[in-house]
Amino acid sequence: MNFTYPKNEKLKSKITIGLLFTEGKSVSKYPLRLVYKAGSFGNPEVSREKIKMGVSVSKKNFKKAVDRNYFKRVLRETYRLNKHLLIDNLDQPYSFMFFYQTKDRLTYEEINTKTIQLFEKFIAQNIKKPESESDSISEI
Repeated sequence: MNFTYPKNEKLKSKITIGLLFTEGKSVSKYPLRLVYKAGSFGNPEVSREKIKMGVSVSKKNFKKAVDRNYFKRVLRETYRLNKHLLIDNLDQPYSFMFFYQTKDRLTYEEINTKTIQLFEKFIAQNIKKPESESDSISEI
């Protein structure tokens, strides 16, 4: 497993971010929210990555930039350590925006647990397993 968050995985395109907010779908696990949109981004020959991820913390909830930056760092770190859950189950490219949506100051461990639950919820809602795999699992 590759536990990195390289530059080519970061969501920076204003066009893609705009599409996420207009056409994207959302899944939540309090206090986190994941907005996503399936589809390729940019030139398919150039972009080989399966995921583009951005993080955001509301200025409404945390007035000081120091606090916002702390939670953005925590979100990036929990994504970096748990992105294998997404990558192993994706069959097409996705763009994601990852939000921290509360004034509550959760610990790193709590945010990490919620991130894993959120990624599992996303996979359960959006990734369809072939029938043969699900049948063999239920027979065991």
